[in-house]
Amino acid sequence: NVTGAPMGFTGPVGLNIKIIADQAVSVVKNCVTGANKADTHLVNVNPGRDFKINRVENLRYVVEGDTCPKCGEELVISRGIEVGHVFKLGTKYSKALDAKFLDSDGVLKPMLMGCYGIGVNRIIAALIECSHDKDGIIWSPELAPYQVLVLPLNVKDKWCLDAALRIHDELEGAGVETLLDDRDQRPGIKFKDADLIGIPYRVVVGKKYQDVGQVEVQFRGGGEALFVTLDRIVPEIKKLFGS
Repeated sequence: NVTGAPMGFTGPVGLNIKIIADQAVSVVKNCVTGANKADTHLVNVNPGRDFKINRVENLRYVVEGDTCPKCGEELVISRGIEVGHVFKLGTKYSKALDAKFLDSDGVLKPMLMGCYGIGVNRIIAALIECSHDKDGIIWSPELAPYQVLVLPLNVKDKWCLDAALRIHDELEGAGVETLLDDRDQRPGIKFKDADLIGIPYRVVVGKKYQDVGQVEVQFRGGGEALFVTLDRIVPEIKKLFGS
């Protein structure tokens, strides 16, 4: 309204109005600003020489307790993560495309355009930000890359490895996304890595359960472990998904 210039081409030079600027603006040198007309910018603009700042304020940053200009309440600062955004493009592209509409008076006018984006990777980051502990990620079963981690404590032991392979194959066959950690590593390393990647359900296959033919089902989010026989592992895991 003041400059008559489209969005992106406004600037402080040549304006006959009071200018209030942020502290950072008052000390810039040789900057680039809009020239207050379409498709034109000015270079090497300096405050004081090319335009007058009537008032300098801390406009760029707010602090806890500042008054909200909209509602008058105190501002509260909290951490957040951007997972999507909307941009107003104005008429820049609609004019180039000759995209117009008839207004209520029957006059052809360029459309106001906008665009939006949703960051899939950022959604994952937001989930991890909200669901983790000191040891790593805590995935929900619905969003986890795998739903179950099968963890044989000793891959050199035939029973442990065979039982782990059987569990992995049966779960995969039942449509459960399952990861098998068949690395020849110490149990402590495997448990730490399991906590870090955060797969919701962990099936631990250990030598001490061989005599009773059981495995231990642990929950990454906490809770009491279950002891399940090998022939019941698939229905018990699927029951957990429904609980």
